[in-house]
Amino acid sequence: MELIQSFSVDHMRIVPGIFTSRVDNLGEYSVTTYDIRLKRPNREPVIDVAAMHSLEHIIATFLRNDPVWKDEVIYWGPMGCLTGFYLILKGSRTPQEIYALVLKAFKSVNDASQVPGTTPENCGYYRMHNLEMAKWYANEFAAYLEANAENSDIFEYPKAERLVTDDGQRFFDS
Repeated sequence: MELIQSFSVDHMRIVPGIFTSRVDNLGEYSVTTYDIRLKRPNREPVIDVAAMHSLEHIIATFLRNDPVWKDEVIYWGPMGCLTGFYLILKGSRTPQEIYALVLKAFKSVNDASQVPGTTPENCGYYRMHNLEMAKWYANEFAAYLEANAENSDIFEYPKAERLVTDDGQRFFDS
């Protein structure tokens, strides 16, 4: 079985940032999945689950209401590993081209006085939210993005090299 593209990223070398995970060409248009990575996998604690849930609600609401980008947004949601989010947009832009949008989205969390969509009718687990921790993570990531805006490492995936044996087995390059 082939490894999916996101498993070819070297998770021991990736830093927080904005990365192109994949581009899917769908005939007339393309769709791009971005990896919005807040934490260094396997090296620092993951994002608190309740804060992650709140960030999902707040930023999804922000993105789908942004006057410039709302018609481009297909999806915003958490990674299973709790180190970041996936953003799926129509079209194909570089991570640098969506930097301002992502920064603005995370800065908007600080302005939230409540988490949208947190009633039993609107949310699958409406009690699992933490606005104050969401603000802390959002502020931490926004400050990081601003401090590293000129650092290409926050826009380019470190790829894991694969050794392939004669019989097709794949290994990580150590």
